[in-house]
Parts: sequence; C-alpha cells; structure tokens
Amino acid sequence: MILFKQLLPTKRGLGSALNRFRVLGSSLRFFSSSPETFVEIHSQEQEVVIALGSNVGNRLHNFNEALRLMKKSGINITRHACLYETAPAYVTDQPQFLNSAVRGVTKLWPHELLGVLKKIEKDMGRTAGIRYGPRPIDLDILFYGKFRVSSDILTVPHERIWERPFVMAPLMDLLGADVENDTVACWHSLSIHSGGLFESWEKLGGDCIIGKDGMKRVLPIGNDFWDWSLKTSVMGILNLTPDSFSDGGKFQSVEAAVSQVRLMISEGADMIDLGAQSTRPMASRISPQEELDRLIPVLEAILKMPEMNGKLISVDTFYSEVASEAVSKGAHIINDVSGGQLDPNMTKVVAGLEVPYVAMHMRGDPATMQNSENLQYDDVCKQVASELYLRVKDAELSGIPVWRIIIDPGLGFSKKTEHNLELLMGLPSIRAEIARKSLAMSHSPVLLGSSRKKFLGETCTRPTASERDPATVASVTAGVLGGANIVRVHNVRDNLDAVKLCDAMLKYKRSLA
Repeated sequence: MILFKQLLPTKRGLGSALNRFRVLGSSLRFFSSSPETFVEIHSQEQEVVIALGSNVGNRLHNFNEALRLMKKSGINITRHACLYETAPAYVTDQPQFLNSAVRGVTKLWPHELLGVLKKIEKDMGRTAGIRYGPRPIDLDILFYGKFRVSSDILTVPHERIWERPFVMAPLMDLLGADVENDTVACWHSLSIHSGGLFESWEKLGGDCIIGKDGMKRVLPIGNDFWDWSLKTSVMGILNLTPDSFSDGGKFQSVEAAVSQVRLMISEGADMIDLGAQSTRPMASRISPQEELDRLIPVLEAILKMPEMNGKLISVDTFYSEVASEAVSKGAHIINDVSGGQLDPNMTKVVAGLEVPYVAMHMRGDPATMQNSENLQYDDVCKQVASELYLRVKDAELSGIPVWRIIIDPGLGFSKKTEHNLELLMGLPSIRAEIARKSLAMSHSPVLLGSSRKKFLGETCTRPTASERDPATVASVTAGVLGGANIVRVHNVRDNLDAVKLCDAMLKYKRSLA
C-alpha cells in the first residue's frame, strides 16, 4: 500500500507547512505497486503541474499534440508557461530541447495520471532509449494537488526539479508573485528551500540566466522561434482604409500598398501590420467581407514580394473570419485591438490557427471607447494591467497558450492624454502588476503603438498627424527603455534609429551588471 502525505498551508503562505499527516481510508485511493490496480474510495478534482520537453522532430507540434491528448484524457489545461529553448543536460551530444510546463485540473489520481502520460509518450513514439537522451516528448508530474507522493514508480514532487533550470523556469511561470491559493502555498512548502519555490529559482540564478547558459525564452512564429530579448522589433503600419487618422486613403490600391511596403522594408522594418478597418475614435464598423475585400488582394501581393523573405506579416483585425482567412493566405500574426471582446469566436479561432496573438487593451469599441465612462481610471497602469490579464486569461482558457501571446497596453484607446503619458512611463509597473497573478504573462513581449497619435499632438501642439513623427520618436525611445519589445510605427527610418540607440544603451547597461 502506498501512503500519501497531504500538506496544509500555513497562514504565512510560504515556508514549511506545519500540519502534515497521512491521508488514510476515506480520503484517497489506495494503490498497489501496479498503477492498473486500485480501489477507489474517494474522487476529487486535483490541480497538477506537468512539465513538457522535446528535442526530436517538430518540437512544437509534439507539444501541441501532447496537450491535445492530455485534454482528451481528462486533464483540463488552465495555464501555460513560456517556451524555452535549452541546451541538453546530462547527455550533451544531442539536439536542443524545447521546454515548458502546464497547470491543469484532473480527477485522475497519481498513478492513473502517470499511466496516461506514459501512454501519450509511447503513442507519440517515445522508446526506452538512452536515459536523458533524445525523445519526441517527455512528460513529468511536478506537483499533484497538496500531496507528496512516494512509490516505487512515482515521486511527487519530481525529485530533480531543484537542480534543473529548464524545469524551474517554466514552473515559476505558472505562478504569480502573490500566492493565490492553498494549493500553491503547499507547492511552495514542498520546496527544499525555506523561502519556497521563489528561493529555489533564485538559487539556480533566477531570471538572470535567461538568455545565458544555453537557455532562452522564445515565441513561435511560423517555423521559427523568436527570442525577443535580442533586439527591439519595428513593425511598419500599412492602413488600407479610406478613413484612418494618419494616412487614410493613401494606400487603397494594391500598387500603392506594395510600394509603401517596399519602402518600409528598405528602411529596416522587421514586420508589416496590415489594417483594413479603421479603429480611430468614432470610426464606423465595416463587415468582415468588406474588410476581406480590402485586405486579401494586398496581402497576396505582398507575400509575392522577394523583399518579404524573412519578414513577418501581422493583420490588424477584431473579426475571427478575417483572422482565419488571413492566416490561410500566409499572415503570421493576428493583432486584435479588442483583445477578443468584439467577436466571441476570435480567441477560439486563433487557438486553432496556432499563430501569435496580440491582445490589446481597450474598453468598448472604436465608436464608444472615448465615452466618459470608458475614461475613468483610479490607477491607469494597475487597471490596464488587471484588465489585460483577464483578456489574456480568457484567451488562454480558449486554447491560446501564453507562449503565443503579445500584449499591448492600448495607447490612444479609451485613454486621455494623461493616461497615455502615464502608461508610456509605466510599462515596468504594468509588467509588475500582471506578475502578481501570472509570471508567464508578465514575460510576454510588449507591443507599443504610439505613432502619430492624438495625445502626442496635444502634448506638442501638432494638430496634423503627419507632423508628429519627432514626438513619435521620443515616445518610442521612452517605451523601449521601459521594456517595449515591438514598436508599431508609420515612419520606419527615424524610429529604427531611435530603437537601435535604445538597444545599444540597454545592452551596455546589462554588461555592467
């Protein structure tokens, strides 16, 4: 018979749990040493943490397939960690690994869960092979509810967590800086360090090792993995609308659009954002079909341009129908100003498309976002962070893992000038507020879209949008120094210079640490 220890959290949250006892009789199942033999006495849903690793074949596809099979087997995924590309450990002569972890809930009990995971590994082609050697998928139970499990075939917590940065990093992503519930408090108490999991992570080097020692945080785009810490990316804006605030009507023909894209690429743009529906204040909403009629001819023409080799195309839309068609034609990123609020199918559709998703903060819609009720904030950075967290949480529950999420604080959308200025200076505060609930989400790339917006004109007395490029450069500088990873701009050349200087300053600052 196997005995389980249930840990009760203290009121302090972290530290060792004071009351530990063996769970007997009516409170758990009893197992024999065979995972197939058990007598069910009590069944209760438990929260679990499962680590994922792969270094054979299409690693990301392996993750997606494993998650699909886990859900099919009674494991409901609720949170995803970031993705990490890591150097192999123990047996070093093998390809790099992709690592992550998920939180979920299940009614499977420990050895049942182990059996399900082993079956998934086998069905996906894993064989006995060399210990710590190459494998298409590796699934390990890190935590199981509030229980410590010890048997001849299963130990929970996994005994090697504390020595493996490639396990600890994604595990930490699944937590918040605040201890959210008793189960998480128990996980902290199971750490070998008195300061809980936070201390265990710091003992391994903490976030300082990301980007070093063969370990980097990445976001999948197409067949590549993007390490957004290497440099700030510049996203060139192409509006295909007759009524956008800055350049409406200038690029409605395919020829004019292609010429503008060629210019932006020659000036150094890393990606192009195509918008076929105006989202300026008080803009009228057009139908998905009208948006597609504007978008698709230009998208198809741009994709044929040799200059676009190695560049990315983002589509700015809040319609799931437009998102689906755009990705089917070759778009790489969906940029949704509503964060999933204007089309109930958007996040489920994007989950199926398996592309990065930009979730922006906005209250209401473009026609109502500047109404007085949508402009009420007590603490704009804190409230934008909290509302963005809820948008991304909904997206994650719809099936978009955090490792595909890019966040945008929504400058100019349901904000007054003073709100935009505070957000521009407060990107670190936004990340810190999100980190209280989700460390993974706080690590997501941040997109900043200040280019030529009204608040710049009001601040600098520039009523004409095209005269706001110097103010845009200043805002981009502030944003990049505050932690923005992508800047969305009309004038690529001037803003690229600002980005290069900021990246150089940040690199120099890191070299002094």
